[in-house]
Amino acid sequence: MRTIRDYQYVLKQDRGASAAIGNFDGVHLGHRAVIEVAKSAAETLSAPVGVVTFEPHPREYFAPAALPFRLMNTEARANRLEKLGIRRLYELSFNAALSALSPREFAQNVLADGLGLAHAVVGRDFRFGKDRAGGAGDLKRFGAEMGFGVTIADLLETGGIEVSSTRIRQALTEGRPGDAAAMLGHLHRIEGEVIRGDQRGREMGYPTTNMSIAGIHPPCFGVYAVRVSVLTGRFAGQYGGVASIGVRPTFGVNAPNLETFIFDFEGDLYGAHLSVALVEFLRPEERFDQFEDLIIQMNADSAAARAILGA
Repeated sequence: MRTIRDYQYVLKQDRGASAAIGNFDGVHLGHRAVIEVAKSAAETLSAPVGVVTFEPHPREYFAPAALPFRLMNTEARANRLEKLGIRRLYELSFNAALSALSPREFAQNVLADGLGLAHAVVGRDFRFGKDRAGGAGDLKRFGAEMGFGVTIADLLETGGIEVSSTRIRQALTEGRPGDAAAMLGHLHRIEGEVIRGDQRGREMGYPTTNMSIAGIHPPCFGVYAVRVSVLTGRFAGQYGGVASIGVRPTFGVNAPNLETFIFDFEGDLYGAHLSVALVEFLRPEERFDQFEDLIIQMNADSAAARAILGA
């Protein structure tokens, strides 16, 4: 997959794509339905299939002090899109210049002249241009005028409920990763680099990997059975584990993080990139007055997670 970040400097080989357009936070089943339409159009046109998205998320740009809401960081979104067969990721810089474009200017300057799209696919609720003034119907009209096709995809429902990033966030907030996965079409994953922690787990017989959750919507604080993909380094592979998301109240005041104990693993993962999938919520985060009580609970958590994962 090739990543293009500036619509004003696009190589000839990266033009002419059939692309789905949106933020694709979570890359859920609704997003995948839009992508499948773009893939179908790409086959018809003998064109590369792409996704047009924005970084930072426009909501982050306009409200930088708001609480984190994203389901995925940039790395995780790119990894998921590549797995879905995307060949061109137009990850456009969302800035003052881009946000000031009118709907017509966005269609002409970005999609037609800049990226040279052959076809664009958007959801029925798609909004674009300054003040979100343009809708899907406007894009279809502009496309006919400017030389690119437009398909408006219906919103996806499951069980009579519209699949949305908002509903997925709610499920994760309530400790329901299974319900989130049903809407995502895959387990919810947190991806990033392993950073150095306080190494308390090692002292208790539970060496863990630490990852920041800054910038993404925090799932319900607590302990989870997880599946771990080590994406880089000599230990790359798939593992089972048990993870804690939260502030580690037993050890004082700490920034929220993801701390994972990987079953039957020995090795140094500092600097490696991991993808940790939440399989099942085991219990809420607790504070323990005695380390011995914490270790007893960690033993029970590990046993429960092993039973769930068959590890």
